Amino acid sequence: MSDDALLDIRDLRVTYWGKSLLGFRGKAFDAVKGANLSIRPGQTLGLVGESGSGKSSIANAVLGLVPANGGTIRFGDVDLAAMKTRYPPDVRGQIQAVFQDPYSSLNPSMTVEDIVTEPLRVHTTMSRAERRTRAVELLGLVSLSEEHLERHPHQFSGGQRQRIAIASALALAPKLIVLDEPVSALDVSTQNQIINLLYERRDELGIAYLLIAHDLALVHHISDRIAVMYLGHIVEEGPSDRVYRAPAHPYTRALLDAVPVLDPDAQRRRRASRKAAPARETPRLAAQGCPYRNRCPFAMPRCEAQLPPDYPVDGGGTAACFLFEAPAGQGSARLRLVQA
Repeated sequence: MSDDALLDIRDLRVTYWGKSLLGFRGKAFDAVKGANLSIRPGQTLGLVGESGSGKSSIANAVLGLVPANGGTIRFGDVDLAAMKTRYPPDVRGQIQAVFQDPYSSLNPSMTVEDIVTEPLRVHTTMSRAERRTRAVELLGLVSLSEEHLERHPHQFSGGQRQRIAIASALALAPKLIVLDEPVSALDVSTQNQIINLLYERRDELGIAYLLIAHDLALVHHISDRIAVMYLGHIVEEGPSDRVYRAPAHPYTRALLDAVPVLDPDAQRRRRASRKAAPARETPRLAAQGCPYRNRCPFAMPRCEAQLPPDYPVDGGGTAACFLFEAPAGQGSARLRLVQA
């Protein structure tokens, strides 16, 4: 574990089991397969990948919502993965969450004051008057005001509801907030407002974020580092600018190539290139080899049998790809990915 890491995840594994028709435990499905991640105080780590890649499983394991089946989740001096019961109050107060859907994450029967002050009521000895004063302060942090305290969630827009959820997450002055797709249910202009709000509060309050998303461009805007996930594996990790502007792993490049561009000719060339690529089955349950090999234009025979380790890449970070293996006689890897 890094000495200055707030959250340090090593070899994390999360497994789900299906159920048979008779209700017995069925086949196991490994959602997270040996993930390694680290977040420093006040830092944002963006975790990106397509749906089903395992991003939310990591988030839920950090929050204690699903058990870890292997590895460690160190939060300060505490191994969260080793806890078999609910986190103690001091830990729960330091880790908060903002979820994807602001329409379902807020209790419709509660007022904004009740929603925002509930963590204070549960975890502190503050009086009702003190909690109300704190609620006004929290709403100010998310550009809402005291007049909103008596309203209910249905009286707000989606963006305003997400601001209320953020205010509630900030109530106990946490060290880490897990943001699980916090803007995917919002329109584009509201997304930008919420992301800018999160960026400002992070710098002002020194909070660390674990940001789960599928939009690499959006994650780049707010993150210090980015980790890219595919079928349960972290395939690339590094400084935000390097990952976004000089992606190393072929899958990261595919994610960026999927983002629409303004040039119609370039967009047509991209579409034609994707159609020309052979359609092969994705090895979701493969027991060995690179998980991306059946979609990778640079796949080699060894990719079928070996899982690539994390190789260092120019510009910082790592990529789990044999294209970055150090040539014989050299002590560090060199960028050898064929440029498109």
